[in-house]
Order: sequence, then C-alpha cells, then structure tokens
Amino acid sequence: MQSEDNITAESSKVSKNSDDEFVEETITNETISKIDPSFWDDYEKLDLNEERLNRYANELSSESTSKFTSTSTNTNGREDGSSRSKKRKVIVDRRERAISDALANINRSKDVDLCYVLDCTSSMSGHIAAAKDCILQVTKHIKDINPSIKIRVGFCGYRDHCDSTRIQIIDFTNSYEKFRKSLTKVPATGGGDPPEDVLGGLNAAITQLSWHEGTRVLLHVGDYPPHGLRFSSMQDNYPNGDPYGLTAESVLEKMRSERILYFFGKITGYTDEMIRIFRSIIGEFPVFDLVGGDPIQLINKFIKATTASITTSVSLTSTIGCRTSDLYTLRRRLEVNPDVPNWETLPLQTGVTLSYYIPKTLGALKNQRSFRKEQLFSRKFNFKIALQPFSAGIEKYAYYAVKMINDNPPKQMVMKQYFKSASVNPFEKYLESVEISAVTSYLSKRFNTVAKRKEICPVNFLGVDLVRVAMPGGTQYYTVEPELQDAKFKRFNTNSGIIVDFQPTLEAFAHFTYEHTRGYLVVCDLQGVEMSGEFLLTDPAIHCTDNLRFGRTNLGREGIEKCFLANHECNEICKKLRLKIRSK
Repeated sequence: MQSEDNITAESSKVSKNSDDEFVEETITNETISKIDPSFWDDYEKLDLNEERLNRYANELSSESTSKFTSTSTNTNGREDGSSRSKKRKVIVDRRERAISDALANINRSKDVDLCYVLDCTSSMSGHIAAAKDCILQVTKHIKDINPSIKIRVGFCGYRDHCDSTRIQIIDFTNSYEKFRKSLTKVPATGGGDPPEDVLGGLNAAITQLSWHEGTRVLLHVGDYPPHGLRFSSMQDNYPNGDPYGLTAESVLEKMRSERILYFFGKITGYTDEMIRIFRSIIGEFPVFDLVGGDPIQLINKFIKATTASITTSVSLTSTIGCRTSDLYTLRRRLEVNPDVPNWETLPLQTGVTLSYYIPKTLGALKNQRSFRKEQLFSRKFNFKIALQPFSAGIEKYAYYAVKMINDNPPKQMVMKQYFKSASVNPFEKYLESVEISAVTSYLSKRFNTVAKRKEICPVNFLGVDLVRVAMPGGTQYYTVEPELQDAKFKRFNTNSGIIVDFQPTLEAFAHFTYEHTRGYLVVCDLQGVEMSGEFLLTDPAIHCTDNLRFGRTNLGREGIEKCFLANHECNEICKKLRLKIRSK
C-alpha cells in the first residue's frame, strides 16, 4: 500500500456525472493533448518558479525587485541555482513581514464606525423605526459569530432646505441602547418637493461625525434623489442643484479621502439615476433592497443590509499589500453590465484551456513538483463572451460566457480576468488559480468521502481552467468555470476569519482541511450557493505554511493561526467528523 506522503505520478480529472456523484474521467490521447501547439511559444518561455517569485516580489513593493537586478545568470539567460535560492529567501522574509502588516491591518479593520444616513422626511417613518429596532439585533448577531468586531454606531438624518431642522446628528457611540433611545427622538417630518437635501446629509455625515476607527461604513437610505435636473426630471425647487454649492463630485470625493465606504438602501426607483451617477464617481457599491411596508420584514432587511455592509467592508483589507487607502481603488473598476447578452450577436471565438491533474495523495498536494508546467494538459475551447463584465471583485472581472459544443446546446459559463498589470506574466498568474482549483477539488473529494458516511452535506467546488485566446490585439487570458445557476450566490466566510453567513458544514470543512493536511493549509473565503443537499463553491482562498503558494490572499502560518484557529469554534459537524476540538 502506498504511503499518503509519497509523491505519485497517478492523477485524475474529477467531474460530476448525471447522478451528481464524483467520478474519475479516463484521460486518453483522443480527448486531450499534452500541450496544444498554439501554446508552445508561451509554454517554452515560461519559467514558472522564476515568474512566480518575480510576481510575489512585485506585489510586495516596487523596492522588492531592485535587489535582484544584478543576480547571476547562466548561459540561457536565467538565474543560477544559488541566485534563485538567495532571491527566494529574501522574498520569503519580505512576504512574512508583509503578512504581519496585513494581519495588523485586518485587526484594525475590525474596529468599525457605522453611520446610518437617513432621509427623515414624513415618508420615512417606517425606515427610521426599522433602523432603531435593528441595531441591537445587528450588534448581537455580530457579537455571536464575529466577536472580534467592535462597532461604534452613529446617525445623520436629513430633510429638505425648506425645513427648520434640516440636519440631525447623533455622534458615534458604543452604547447601543443610548443610540436607540436617541433615535426615538428623531421625527419623520417635513419635506417639500420630491428631491431632498441628500448631498447636505452626506456632507454632514462625513464632516460632522467623529470618524476614528479602521473601517468606516456609511449606509445611506432614502427614497428620493438630490436636487438638480441631472438626477431627475421631477418638480424641483432647486433645478440647478444644491443651493449651497455642494456637488456629488465634491461630497463623494471627500468621502473617498476620508476612507468611508458607501452603501445604499434603495426604496424606490426614483434613486436609480442617482445610483448611476454616484457609481460613475466612486465606482461600484452594494445596493440593498429596502422596499417593504411590513415592519418585521423591513427590520429583517435592515439587519441583513447592515450586517452585510460591515462584513463586506472589514473583508476588503484581507490581502497582502492592501492598505485602507486602497479601498476605493479596489472598488473603482470597469463599467459593469449585469444583463446576460444576446448571444446571437456575439462572435464565436476559439481558444485553448489548460488544466492540472488533481493530485491523488496528500504528499502530491504538498509538493509543488505536482504543479509544474509539465503536469498540464490542454483542450480546445469554443466559446462566446460578453463585451462587458457583469461583476468586479477585488482582483478580477467576471463575464458571462457560453461554451459551444458541436450541435449541443450552449453551456453557460463564467470567464474571469485579472485586472491588467504590466509587471505580471498573466500565464503564470492564471495557472495559480488552476492550481488552487486542483487542491480544493482534492480536499473536497476527501471531505465528501467521510461526510457521506456521516450523512453530512457534501461540499464541492467548480472546476477552474485557464483559457488562452489569440486575438489581433494580443493574447488574452481568462479562467473559466461553469455558471452557478438557480440559486442565490452568498459569501459564507472570508480569509480574514470573518463569518458572513454561518454554515456549520462549511466551518467544519475548513477545519477538516486543516486537520487532513496536518496543519499545512486551511481553505477559507468560502463563497457560492447552497443547493438542495449540497454546497457548490467557487473562488476560495488558501492559507498555507508555504507562503510562496496560492497568491496574495495566502496569509501563511500566521493566517492559519490568527484568522482561522483563533476564530473557529467547533460545531456539531466538527464533532461528527471527530475533528480536534478547538474553542475560542
């Protein structure tokens, strides 16, 4: 019997059959070639280890690469073994320091200032009451599942220029009962024409409250836009805009400079143009549905919106090299289009996919020789892709796509593309995503084998391939995976240890990955859909003791200890799996 720690050449490609069970495909020369000829030039040029070291150095700082410009090279123009070893040691040391900085940043981000900015005219009485009634439930919920997050809460209410009390401020406090009582004294009254003093309210919230904490969250709730014909064609007593000279640009740029993250609670369609204009200034931001006349339903929506605003904001600073001053840069991306395109109008394109074989042993998973370029295989890939992304994350755009398979119906896919960087070889960076996919597929398969015996819901990951497409303007790279359909996409936890939507099975899965790999890694940042009897996930992160694997979201041994072990509390699924009990 082969030892679990022995490296083996045996590998398999795992897919799902019609019965939703994992099966091993038989890989033959008829279905794949080792490397498609169109890849050969890129393939021959790629020194995977060297490219990864260079990218990791670039991600740390511009200074990081300067130390390596004079290293020795061999006759092929590549660094000799001694130089590479020295380079690796320097980058490991710097990456460890960068991880410590990232963890300090994460700790700062868990101190949160949360400000509600509400339209307080007569139509908003239900929403003011919901904000008052939800705050104790929100803070209890956060304390129960993320006790390391500390929240101060404040309030800014606005009305209109014709009202005697146009702005009302409640400064930040960590006494939630005091905040709740103060909010009961805020009446829903006044208002003249439909537009309101939105810009005055936002400006007051930014400039008059005592913002101090690491994460600054502003949740704006209103049913009408600011004054000015650029926002609406409704009757407006101030068609030229704010009478005091405030503009959306000046207010939102001030918000950006103060590192305050903006979220909006939408009540009516009258604010649609405002949302579009605001996004053109500061980039994408979440919009929550707060429509509803039923008080209980409205309170529940407020709770979800508030909790999501906090956890989303805290999780933005969880990558190596990210600073709080970068947060708006991270959110300001290409114009996105959430609509599925008309595929008949888009051209058919041909590319090539690259995949790694899934390791069959823990030893193979741990050994990076299992993920050398020689371990890749390729397939032809015919597809169509949307012209604009439908979503943008911290590092990537996501595009709707379809895979064209002979005369079969098109298969709906999602193709993702990293934001462009002149200093990064895209081939190597995309291969890292494929490596993460192979590692998580191995771990989910092992978890599901045990879970099935214990009648525990399986956890599966979408398989990810690299796509290379030769275009007139140059070679393009993407990752591609099946589209998650007919279920609501959720983020369940983050790589910083924040639990967004507590699911015992997923917390146990993360614990399992730590125990199964004997402390080598933990899979986190679990996101995807909860289906009938299954979790189907995508885009995970991995903390690993080898901090030269798995990208900027890998916070190394410290990440395992401080983001996972320090926050994980074993639940009934952990106990069913007989995982080692770890309590906070």
